[in-house]
Amino acid sequence: MSPMAVDEDAEQEFKPQKNKISPEEEKRKKKIVPGSLMKALVRPGGGDATPVDGNQVVYHCTIRTLDGVVVQSTRSELGGKGIPTRHVLGKSKMILGLLEGIPTMLKGEVAVFKMKPELHYGEEDCPVSVSDSFPKDAELHFEIELIDFSKIKVISEDLGVLKKVTDEGQGWESPREPYEVKAWISAKTGDGTLILSHTQGEPFFFTFGKSEVPKGLEMGIGTMSRAEKAVIYVTSQYLTKCPFMPTVEGIEEVHFEVELVHFIQVRDVLGDGRLIKRRMHDGKGEFPMDCPLHDSQLRVHYKGMLLNEEKTVFYDTKVDNDGQPLEFSSGEGLVPEGFEMCVRLMLPEEIALVTCPPDYAYDKFPRPANVPEGAYIQWEIELLGFEMPKDWTGMDFRGIMEEVEKIKGTGNRLFKEGKYELAKAKYDKVLREFNHVNPQDDEEGKEFSNTRNLLNLNVAACYLKMGECRKSIETCNKVLDANPLHVKALYRRGMAYMSAGDFEEARADFKRMMSIDKSSEPNAKAALLKLKEKEQEVERKARKQFKGLFDKKPGEISEAGVIDGVDQITAEAREIDDQDQADSGPIKEEDIHEGEEAPQTRMGILAKLWSSSRKLFTAIGAKGCTIL
Repeated sequence: MSPMAVDEDAEQEFKPQKNKISPEEEKRKKKIVPGSLMKALVRPGGGDATPVDGNQVVYHCTIRTLDGVVVQSTRSELGGKGIPTRHVLGKSKMILGLLEGIPTMLKGEVAVFKMKPELHYGEEDCPVSVSDSFPKDAELHFEIELIDFSKIKVISEDLGVLKKVTDEGQGWESPREPYEVKAWISAKTGDGTLILSHTQGEPFFFTFGKSEVPKGLEMGIGTMSRAEKAVIYVTSQYLTKCPFMPTVEGIEEVHFEVELVHFIQVRDVLGDGRLIKRRMHDGKGEFPMDCPLHDSQLRVHYKGMLLNEEKTVFYDTKVDNDGQPLEFSSGEGLVPEGFEMCVRLMLPEEIALVTCPPDYAYDKFPRPANVPEGAYIQWEIELLGFEMPKDWTGMDFRGIMEEVEKIKGTGNRLFKEGKYELAKAKYDKVLREFNHVNPQDDEEGKEFSNTRNLLNLNVAACYLKMGECRKSIETCNKVLDANPLHVKALYRRGMAYMSAGDFEEARADFKRMMSIDKSSEPNAKAALLKLKEKEQEVERKARKQFKGLFDKKPGEISEAGVIDGVDQITAEAREIDDQDQADSGPIKEEDIHEGEEAPQTRMGILAKLWSSSRKLFTAIGAKGCTIL
C-alpha cells in the first residue's frame, strides 16, 4: 500500500479542493497524518478524469478487518442489498477516509484503502453513524469500486432528489404549475430492477402541480427543458403515491430515466383558475423578452366560442372579417380585458387557447349580439405580429409634442369611459418619456412645463377616481412644488383632501384659490359650500352616534352609538358630488371632466372616531375632556 496525503505533492494536489470545502471539512482533513490512510490499487480505471467537489460518485464498498473478515458490504454476494452507494462530494455526509480517497480514483477503478479508526467511523464526532456492533476502534480495509461519477444537479437540499443530465435540452424554459407535460419515463430501483416503463405508444401526459407523478420526479422534471434527457434519483421520502406510481411501499430509491418530449405552457393569468391561457403552438423568440409591450400595435386572428357543449362559434376573423386579422393597440381598452392580458403574454406566430370568465370577457365590454350575458368564453388566438411603440429618440420637440397629444387624447378617452387605470397608464408613459426630453428654448420650455403639469393633474384625477386620495394629493404636490400658485392644482388637491376627510386642508386650498385668482371664486365657493355640507353631515351623524353621552349625571355610564356605522358615516362625508361645479377661468381644461363621484376611501377607525367626535365636542362647547 502507498501512503496518502503525506508528501508535499499530494498535499498540493488537494489544495484547490480545500478552497471549496467548509471550515468544518478542512478541520477534519487536518486529522490525516502519515500512515493513517493507505491506498492499494487492485484494478486500474479508465481515462484520466477523477471526481471533483459537486460530482455524484456511485460505488460499491466492502469493509473487511485486516485478516479478511467481511464486516459490511453493498454487494449482494457478500450479504448486502446489491445497491451501490451514491454520494455527492462536498454535500453528502461521508467518512473522512473516503472523502479524501475517492477523489483520487478513476472511473471503473477498484482500490483498497487501509484506514486508522480516526479516518472511518471511529473519528471523533463522525458525521456518519453505524451500529454498536461495528468495530469502530479497529484498523480496517475499505474495498471501493468506483462505478461512475458525473456532474449532478441538487434538486432538494437533503439530497433526496438529484438529477444527472444525459442529453442537453433546448431553450431555457422549464415546466411549472399548471403546465401540461408529455414525457417518456421508465423507473428502476437502486439495484437496476425495472419497476415500470412508459416508453412506447404515446408519451405519458400529466398536469404539473396536480400530484399525478411522484413528488420527487415532478421536482426533477421541473428543472428540465424541452428534449432534455436525464436520470432523476429519488429517495423514499419523495416517492409519493400517485396515478403514475400507485405502489411505493418498501422502495428505498428509484432512478427515473426521463425524456421531456414536450410541454404546453399553461398560465393561470389571474391566479384563481378563472383566466387560463394554453400555448397550443410555439411562437418565435424568447418569453417574455419578445412579447408585445404596452402601446404596441397588434395583429391577431381569433375565433371566439361560447364555453358550452357545442363550443358555439360567435365570431371568426378568418370567416366574418373577410379573412382580415384584427388590428388594435394594446393598453387602450379596445378588446376585452382578458383577451388583451393573454395576447400580451404571447410570442409572434404563437397560437393560444384562452378560457375567460364573464367579467374579463364581455360583461364589461360591448357584447356581441350572439353572446349571452354572463357567458364564459374561449378564444383561439394567433398572434401574427406586432409593431413596437414609436421610439422618440431622434425626434424633434414638435414631433414629440404631437405624439404626446395623441397619447394624451387616448388617455382622455379612456378616462371618460371610466377606464381610469388604463388612462393613468397613458399619462404615466408620457411622463416617463419626458425625463429624456430637453426643450431648446424658453417657448418650448414653457410648453413642456405646462404639458407636464397637465399630465400630472390628469394622473391625480385618475387616482381620485380610483379611490387613492393620498396618491392624488402627492401628485398634485408635484405641480405645486414647482408652481405654488397653480390654481388648478390647488382645486384638485382640495377635492382630494375633501374626499379623504381632511376638511381643514381642503378649506385652506379653496380659500387660497380665491386669494390668487378672483375668477376662480365661483368654483372655490361652490367647493366650500359642498365642504360645509360634508362637515355638517359628519357632525350630524356623530351626534346621533354619541347621543346621550353627555346627558347622564356624574358617575353614570352612557353608551355611545354602535361603531358599525362609522365607516358609512365617514365615507358618506367624503363623497364628491356628482355635479361639482364646472371649471372656469384658469381652472378650465378640456382634458379631464371634473366632478364625477370619487370612490369612497377608508380611514382607520380611531381616526374616524376622533375626526367626527372632535367636531362634535367643539360644536357643543366641550373643548377638552378629562377622563376621571
